[in-house]
Amino acid sequence: MLITALNNLNIPVELHSFPNRTTTIGEIINNFLTKKTELPPETIHLLFSANRWECKDEILKTLYKGTTLIIDRYAASGAAYTAATTGKNLNWCREPDSGLPSPDLVIYLSISKKSQSLRSNWGDERFENVEFQELVASNYEKLIDKTWYVINADDDKSVIHSQILEKVIDTIKNVKHSPIEKLYESDKNS
Repeated sequence: MLITALNNLNIPVELHSFPNRTTTIGEIINNFLTKKTELPPETIHLLFSANRWECKDEILKTLYKGTTLIIDRYAASGAAYTAATTGKNLNWCREPDSGLPSPDLVIYLSISKKSQSLRSNWGDERFENVEFQELVASNYEKLIDKTWYVINADDDKSVIHSQILEKVIDTIKNVKHSPIEKLYESDKNS
């Protein structure tokens, strides 16, 4: 819905998703997520980060040509999930992504346990269980900063879409002539 709405407003936009399961590293991650292989949690975390790094040049190329990039699950997702699986602190989990292109806006869809479990095919992949998702949600809440916009995902789909579209358009206008920031670099300078 978001991509279509932005296209209808003549805003050039592309959708990318992580993990990018079409790459060599992405195939390894897919095998792990679909329970075809086992890997230590620290290893899979570093592979998720490597998957983002192998796409960095493509991300920058897209942004430099003036195209808005919508990314489904990026670095914060990796940190939140790894901290939940390993108990490692969020700083350790964020470090491998330090220096990647930083998002101008992170949309966090906060969803109730009931709504989450009603999603189609929910529970098919490794990390899809209620207790684990509660840990992940707690980690996401610790990661929230000024770039984040929290939306109640239990609202009607049209309300959610309207909220996201408004925030995305506002962000595009505000960052149009700004340099591309590097992820977590400002944290190191403070």
